[in-house]
Amino acid sequence: MHEEPPAPARTAAPHPPSCPSPPPAGHSATTTERGSFCLARCVCGWVGPARRSRDRARTDAAEHLAAPPP
Repeated sequence: MHEEPPAPARTAAPHPPSCPSPPPAGHSATTTERGSFCLARCVCGWVGPARRSRDRARTDAAEHLAAPPP
């Protein structure tokens, strides 16, 4: 079975106007494609669920960046 190499990581969509605060220090989320799935990842180690919708993965990344630190 032939497998395509992973696509280059894409950066998350910019913050919507409803999220005026910048991401917490040490956070930078991107989306990565794996086959037919897209995952949101952050440099802090957080990984969102695999999604078939790239838009939903970008939303996961934006929600992670907007969430208050634990």
